[in-house]
Amino acid sequence: MFLRQPFWQCDNAKGLKAFYDAIKYGPNHLMVFGGVCATVTSIIAESLKGWNLVQLSFAATTPELADKKKYPYFFRTVPSDNAVNPAILKLLKHYHWKRVGTLTQDVQRFSEVRNDLTGVLYGEDIEISDTESFSNDPCTSVKKLKGNDVRIILGQFDEEMAVKVFCCAYDEEMYGSKYQWIIPGWYENLWWESWINSTQCLSKNLLAAMEGYIGVDFEPLSSKTNKTISGRTPQQYEKEYNAKRGDGQSSKFHGYAYDGIWVIARTLQRAMNYLNSTNKHQKIEDFNYTNHKLGKIFLNAMNETRFFGVTGEVVFRNGERMGTIKFTQFQEQKEVKVGEYNAVDDKLVIINNSIRFQGLEPPKDKTIIQEELRKISLPLYSILSALTILGMIMASAFLFFNIKNRNQKLIKMSSPYMNNLIILGGMLSYASIFLFGLDGSFVSEKTFETLCTVRTWILTVGYTTAFGAMFAKTWRVHAIFKNVKMKKKIIKDQKLLGIVGGMLLIDLCILICWQVVDPLRRTVEKYNMEPDPAGRDISIRPILEHCENTHMTIWLGIVYAYKGLLMLFGCFLAWETRNVSIPALNDSKYIGMSVYNVGIMCIIGAAVSFLTRDQPNVQFCIVALVIIFCSTITLCLVFVPKLITLRTNPDAATQNRRFQFTQNQKKEDSKTSTSVTSVNQASTSRLEGLQSENHRLRMKITELDKDLEEVTMQLQDTPEKTTYIKQNHYQDLNDILSIRNFTDSKDGEKAILKNHLDQNPPAQWGSSDPSRTSKDPIEDINSPEHIQRRLSLQLPILHHAYLPSIGGVDASCASPCVSPSASPRHRHVPPSFRVMVSGL
Repeated sequence: MFLRQPFWQCDNAKGLKAFYDAIKYGPNHLMVFGGVCATVTSIIAESLKGWNLVQLSFAATTPELADKKKYPYFFRTVPSDNAVNPAILKLLKHYHWKRVGTLTQDVQRFSEVRNDLTGVLYGEDIEISDTESFSNDPCTSVKKLKGNDVRIILGQFDEEMAVKVFCCAYDEEMYGSKYQWIIPGWYENLWWESWINSTQCLSKNLLAAMEGYIGVDFEPLSSKTNKTISGRTPQQYEKEYNAKRGDGQSSKFHGYAYDGIWVIARTLQRAMNYLNSTNKHQKIEDFNYTNHKLGKIFLNAMNETRFFGVTGEVVFRNGERMGTIKFTQFQEQKEVKVGEYNAVDDKLVIINNSIRFQGLEPPKDKTIIQEELRKISLPLYSILSALTILGMIMASAFLFFNIKNRNQKLIKMSSPYMNNLIILGGMLSYASIFLFGLDGSFVSEKTFETLCTVRTWILTVGYTTAFGAMFAKTWRVHAIFKNVKMKKKIIKDQKLLGIVGGMLLIDLCILICWQVVDPLRRTVEKYNMEPDPAGRDISIRPILEHCENTHMTIWLGIVYAYKGLLMLFGCFLAWETRNVSIPALNDSKYIGMSVYNVGIMCIIGAAVSFLTRDQPNVQFCIVALVIIFCSTITLCLVFVPKLITLRTNPDAATQNRRFQFTQNQKKEDSKTSTSVTSVNQASTSRLEGLQSENHRLRMKITELDKDLEEVTMQLQDTPEKTTYIKQNHYQDLNDILSIRNFTDSKDGEKAILKNHLDQNPPAQWGSSDPSRTSKDPIEDINSPEHIQRRLSLQLPILHHAYLPSIGGVDASCASPCVSPSASPRHRHVPPSFRVMVSGL
């Protein structure tokens, strides 16, 4: 016999003794067939070189025996444990898994497989993101794998540790549609039932965590129906084996033992053929342990052996069997074969897509983070844009109305140029809404960065233009009606335009410095991951675009401080002029209302906009509505009353009225008396004195009226004096009639006259003494003696005044007429002072 019975003993001492006894007591053996236990097999395989013996094992799968430098004469028909690594690589590539983690039991056999797998994956662009090992408790390692976001776990551990691993996986929720476990497939059938009691895990929880795991192991018998070297198909062999086995325990290595016998037979046959063809005098029977030449012949013949056996195609590569690796999946508490890998052809076959994943698709190799831009909703942008367009159309209508009616006194007195600026500012504010709604879903990153600057400039300039013009108009009303010194105030539109221009200049300085020193840039803010609403195995990381720079807080503080001061100043002016009601300036109170509304809305809008920074739709909606509301309410308050007045009462707009004003007298705020000259009234006692004086003057004028009537009758026959009256004494008539009108006016006008006389004391008729102007105007002008003396000198004036009523002068002449032929001496002389109150 050339063959020796295999050494089944796993005891090192007995196995080695049996081997050495066979060598010592003969006969000479050509080969060694067998070796199951790794410890015995490795010792024997290492010593075979000294006896020129080739060893063939059918059950030793330890990866250590693959080292050809250490075990050059060792072969095996069963694939080693490392043979599963190329199959795993092929499976990872098939499902495009490029990121894995390993969990290894701290045993040499599993550590060697893990180390070989690392080398296999290293050059294949597959990352091993985490490598964990454990001795007894795998829970800590499982938790670390989850912390490192490992989704594809390659495990190497025995059945006992496998139960603990899956219990820990259940506790950490590392199972289901997001995870895939790949573990050894050589466990016994229903292996978990033997070890479930060693853990605190419930059976249903363990099975839930195990569902879907993939086992990898060598194929015991080929699934092909081809005839083998023995003339039987693998299926026929299995049937015959089971019949002869009877009730005996089956071993998954029986097919490899069967093919191993055929390997030895083919090797010896090849060796004999070689000897017959090269050296007819030498036979295999001449082999001995020192015959190195025949040992090399057996070694080469073994490497060249190739045939189809019951375990598949038998091929050796550097002493390692290139076999078939099967894939099984745990489905509904049983393992189902789902595919196989042929190492000879390097081909993976998935059986009819039999792999069932827990989700709709294979798990991802990591948490796929899909960045999703939080953008402004298109319907929301469309709605607000439509409102903005309507607002701009309304502003254009107001502009047309203002330009068309600019010569109407109602519009003219309310400063049409400033009204145009208010409309322009409102339209710029409206335009900024379109830019605020453009984000990364509409424009590119570069364009968005440009819009950051453009929209800031437009909104800033629009705000200052509109509300600066309103503040300037309100300031003019305040300046006129708070003039306590009774000086004539002439504030033209050019001065108001200068004020608005100054405000814009400050804005431009701030914006230019901002742009040059620290320009606005596009920044992206990332938020916490969120699950996919569609249920996919991905996580959504919302991102949001912002316009920011390095010192954003400082620049915003400067802008807000400046605008806040303007708003406070506008509110102050609106409060100070809240009681002013002037037909010629009838928009003053509406400007005040606009300032109040805008101030409140800006404060609320800025606060809410800051709080909704991470919600672009809400933020844009609030900003847009605040701008639309402020611009619309301002334009409507300024122009709608004018439009209504011109439509309903066009005559009222052209009447030249006296000033009317109201005054709140709850407090002693006589300092806020609203008049054209804004008089600072004296004390109450002085006012009572003036009222009694006024009453006395009324009585005196009544007496003088009777005298005037008598004098008029006497002068009816003296028309020759008419020319003289017309030429030289019209101013005196004005003085007397003004006093008459003054005495018939309201009490407020008494105060106006007094203050006016205080500021402009008239010169005594014909007097050249300057010291007369320093006297009390009431005593110098309005005393009865003075009036009587003046009347005695100016009676001809009365004759001229009453002639139209009796037909002496043309009644159509409404004012003193000077003849072109009159001498320069008799022509009209401009009056030295005027008491008649006229409108603004």
